[in-house]
Amino acid sequence: MQGRSVSDFVVSAAQEAAHRAIEETQIIRLSAEDQRRFVDLLLNPPLPPPALVRAKEAHAELFGSE
Repeated sequence: MQGRSVSDFVVSAAQEAAHRAIEETQIIRLSAEDQRRFVDLLLNPPLPPPALVRAKEAHAELFGSE
């Protein structure tokens, strides 16, 4: 139908399927609400929890601030 050999068709179909599979694992799709929440958290990140602050201070004491 397409004027090409069966092997050419099979190789092309396999390549297209591989490209789709790779794209699906590398692209994150978010709803509009999730997009807004993501951007809001990037622009207005929450304060770190106390445990993280203590861990940062302990790291600075052990290894020095950088």
